[in-house]
Amino acid sequence: MAHTIAVPGQLLGPADQYVAGAGTHIHESNLYSSLLGTVAVVQPEKAPGPAKRLTKISALQTPATLPTISVSRTGISERREVLPEVGNTVLCRVTRIQPRQATVAILVVGETVLEAEWQGVIRVQDVRATEKDRVKIYESFRPGDIVRAHVISLGDQANYYLSTASNELGVIMAMSEAGNVMYPVSWKEYRDAETGLSESRKVAKPF
Repeated sequence: MAHTIAVPGQLLGPADQYVAGAGTHIHESNLYSSLLGTVAVVQPEKAPGPAKRLTKISALQTPATLPTISVSRTGISERREVLPEVGNTVLCRVTRIQPRQATVAILVVGETVLEAEWQGVIRVQDVRATEKDRVKIYESFRPGDIVRAHVISLGDQANYYLSTASNELGVIMAMSEAGNVMYPVSWKEYRDAETGLSESRKVAKPF
């Protein structure tokens, strides 16, 4: 059984490779998370009894032979008051963008879902490691984006300072201006699955 944390709307995999379990939904032949929680993949139980040699028949996998994928809030570490620390990896939601920074609400620190949301900022100089002078916040993030970032400073009294200046950091989930789920097509672009239109983002490299 595999475990990881998913956010609402996160792509979990193709619908022909998994059975949709609790906390998931199917859209356009893909499975997505419906909530913030722990992903569990459970393999189907093998039929009891001695193995028999069967004539090989080419056929599509049936639901009974597919693993079930589900998302559950109960599988996450209990919500508790954890203070983000320098070096922590966090998941956050963009709440506001300005010319010099994006303001975010920190939702998850490591594997712990926070009881209270902490505010952070991603300054324009901390968006990426190269060509910092060419970074534009509105081409990197939009309100509602879910971002994976590192805490680089405790900042001021109101905000933590975060960075996405690494390949594995950046936007991990985004909705288009039309309100549709998008998928990454490059390190700086997401595409609307419905309209085919592209939007600029600082894209996190998938694990």
